[in-house]
Amino acid sequence: MAMLIAIDGLDGSGKETQSKQLLKYLEAKGKKVRMISFPTYDGKGSAFVDMYLKGELGKNPEDTNAYAASVFFTMDRYYSFRTDWSKDYYDEETYIIANRYTSANAVHQLSKLPKDKWNDFLEWLWDFEFKKVGLPAPDRVIYLEMKPHVSMSLINSRSEQTGRVKDIHESDNNHLINSYEAALYSSEKLGWDMVHCCDDDGNLRTIPEIFDDIINALNL
Repeated sequence: MAMLIAIDGLDGSGKETQSKQLLKYLEAKGKKVRMISFPTYDGKGSAFVDMYLKGELGKNPEDTNAYAASVFFTMDRYYSFRTDWSKDYYDEETYIIANRYTSANAVHQLSKLPKDKWNDFLEWLWDFEFKKVGLPAPDRVIYLEMKPHVSMSLINSRSEQTGRVKDIHESDNNHLINSYEAALYSSEKLGWDMVHCCDDDGNLRTIPEIFDDIINALNL
């Protein structure tokens, strides 16, 4: 089997940037490497994800319950796996870097539930996605820790500069705050490697500084 590395974090935390950095790093070392990204958006498997994030199923994230929304994202990953990267996964010499993975459900969907239900949800999610559906479990998860107020600021700046319409997760500050708390819980519970995106004073660290921590965590 390939080594599957998931990189996750709140919106604006640099998941795609760091995933691409890791891709280049491994390629430079002569490794076989593949990068995948979720949601796929342009794939057939993301139809329900697209409707959900655009607010067609409800203007607030909580309008679609945690379990239903999780199934949408799982099916997107399943379709992508079966039609795109399953052969890469079964090549034991390949590194697969996932920009978001099941870990995103353990953040954004877990946050919708009362805290006394969090453990039950995580157990259901891992059993559903990796045992019943049969998707590959990640070998490592890197969580890019960024405080919600920093994430909100970066989301707003990106939207203003590019004209990109914010999805229902990005436009709901309470959802981002709750998702941050869920991420801290999931990271400890599931043994993720946490990499901090800001220094002790709340200032953004540089891309190379963050990437060095990722490499050290992965021992690559």
